[in-house]
Amino acid sequence: MSSKPLILVTNDDGVHAKGIRHLWQSIQDLADLIIVAPQQEQSAVSLSITVRRPLHIEKVDWLNAQADVWSVNGTPADCVKLALNVVLPKRPQLIVSGINRGTNAGRNVFYSGTVAAIMEGVMQGIPGIAFSYGDYFNPSYHLVETFIPAIVNYALQNAMQEGTFLNVNFPKTEHGPIKGIRLTTQGKEYWAENPEKRQHPAEQNSYYWLGSKLAEYDEREDSDIFLLRKGFATVVPLHIGDLTNHSHLLKEKQAFETFVN
Repeated sequence: MSSKPLILVTNDDGVHAKGIRHLWQSIQDLADLIIVAPQQEQSAVSLSITVRRPLHIEKVDWLNAQADVWSVNGTPADCVKLALNVVLPKRPQLIVSGINRGTNAGRNVFYSGTVAAIMEGVMQGIPGIAFSYGDYFNPSYHLVETFIPAIVNYALQNAMQEGTFLNVNFPKTEHGPIKGIRLTTQGKEYWAENPEKRQHPAEQNSYYWLGSKLAEYDEREDSDIFLLRKGFATVVPLHIGDLTNHSHLLKEKQAFETFVN
């Protein structure tokens, strides 16, 4: 390892996904990079971890790339846990995840494996950045990777508050170039369920594809959802910490405890 900062690179689309190659390529000159990513796609697994089967770490050869790459037959959170405790020679200065194929703006962060990898690092005191790209079916990663070095450099040079990480989303570029980058707030939109009932041809029992449909809201003009629609890349500082609703606790504590005891 050199005197450069050490960055852990991961994702949820899998170690052979195009997005992670572009993420690595965009920042390979900024830091020493070690990639630890899922063996297969693990989209929408959130912070789940593997506890009922063994995990394996394997060295991976990225053809024509001088990269230090490892795969784990588990979730993004598993990858970060094993990277920090088994693979990495020292504690990384930063964890980056992505580039995810599809948006993780708004409330999609609660389902995202891309974001969950960063959350796992934050819970262990390591800041991070999740990168996602709105073009799902035909992502042209080269159009967005040029924005990544500045964001990563800023994170390396400016300490984040404890428990804070950055959720970065790039807009669809099919309608024109990205207009700029905005530090902003989280919107409300997310992919909701849309169950489709089907019939097994032999057993005659019903089964479902969960499906999805967009749950849309009136969004604030300073939200990531609103700005992405306007063609801006968005960066939302999210916080992992005490989830207690303290106002509810103070208001209801005496009445609740009197009622149930």
